[in-house]
Amino acid sequence: MVIEERLFALQDKEYRDFHKKLVPTVSPETIIGVRTPALRKLAKEIMQAGEAEAFLARLPHRYFDENQLHAFIISGIKDYGECMARLQEFLPYIDNWATCDQLSPKVFRQHRQELLSEVQKWLKSKEMYAVRYAIGMLMQHFLDEDFDEAYLSVVAEVRSEEYYINMMIAWYFATALAKQYEAALPFIEGNRLAPWTHNKAIQKAIESRRVSAAHKEYLRGLKVRREQHER
Repeated sequence: MVIEERLFALQDKEYRDFHKKLVPTVSPETIIGVRTPALRKLAKEIMQAGEAEAFLARLPHRYFDENQLHAFIISGIKDYGECMARLQEFLPYIDNWATCDQLSPKVFRQHRQELLSEVQKWLKSKEMYAVRYAIGMLMQHFLDEDFDEAYLSVVAEVRSEEYYINMMIAWYFATALAKQYEAALPFIEGNRLAPWTHNKAIQKAIESRRVSAAHKEYLRGLKVRREQHER
């Protein structure tokens, strides 16, 4: 069976109809409706069968689920150089937040400094999902032992009219408030983010189980109206 046929064989129509609402930037007719565990399993099977290279070379894909599968295959590549090359090829074709966020190569954990140089390039990109991906990588790999306060400034300085970039900035700062509270708090207290993003970061932090009750109470008092923020 060709990969497209294998995807349709795994189709869950109820899940398809539900998922259409989650990715509004994707044409509904391109969503087959394959659940994530099934896609991950298929990605492993394709790699083990030696079919990955041919599939990764077929860009652009027709279906959303093919893009998801593509992301999972890249995420499983163990050689950093090959993984990054494949990711760079694929990044311009990403057209939704889900595929962007599913693209999480395990090999990056051992190559954070090389990754950081690519993140700096992606942040300057004119492509919305390249910028979102860069912020996501900073959130995933640079808020723990490799944390540097300078990364907070880099993300805070990003300004965009794009919802999916601003939502990732908010998610990043909410996570920073959970993991690096003392370092992240001045960015909220000093209104360093755009108004909508500022309030969304606070909202997501308050919703997080990783933020203490005392911190949540203080953060509630830091929400702002737009006119307040622009004084």
